[in-house]
Amino acid sequence: MTENEQLLERVAAKARSTRPWGWASLPAPVDGATSARAEAALGFPLPALLADLYLRIGDGGFGPEYGLLPLLDSPPSGEPAAVAQYLANRESGAKDPDWPWPEGVLPISHWGCAMYACVDCRSPQATVLLFEPNAGDADHAWYVDAPSLTDWLRAWVDGAGWYEEANEGPEPAAPWTGFPIRTGRWTGRRPGTTDTAPVEAS
Repeated sequence: MTENEQLLERVAAKARSTRPWGWASLPAPVDGATSARAEAALGFPLPALLADLYLRIGDGGFGPEYGLLPLLDSPPSGEPAAVAQYLANRESGAKDPDWPWPEGVLPISHWGCAMYACVDCRSPQATVLLFEPNAGDADHAWYVDAPSLTDWLRAWVDGAGWYEEANEGPEPAAPWTGFPIRTGRWTGRRPGTTDTAPVEAS
């Protein structure tokens, strides 16, 4: 059994026994056609592990805090599904240049207070980002929550995430340096320096 298979089994076990706030039951997984429609609407493929969560465990309703958003179709009540949220954020960002939404960054879970956990679908490891806009500055609203979706899921099943009450840890503080490039806001210099080397995208 591969490492990912073992992780998926652990996630599935916790998903069956733990309901996030607002979810009465675990939704059925999506089918391949729904996943394909989601990717067509997004314009990019889902990372394999993220796709497996929806295809094999459930269409949202498990994970930290409020749980994963549904992938494509919204539930009868509640906020939009991940695809709809991404498209709305991209559209809103196009209208408001002060708050662009980076291409390829899919919101997957709502933390409350306008904060989201997001997956950078353009990064090989599917970096998980925290969007925290409450400081009022888009350039300082993006942080690396976990270097990969694998690490993020492990923290959840192990009860080791910063959001766990028992841990009392601070929110992620490492800024996501890919934001200026992914949104076209990069000036050719690293913030606060005269270094013109490209900034890493994730």
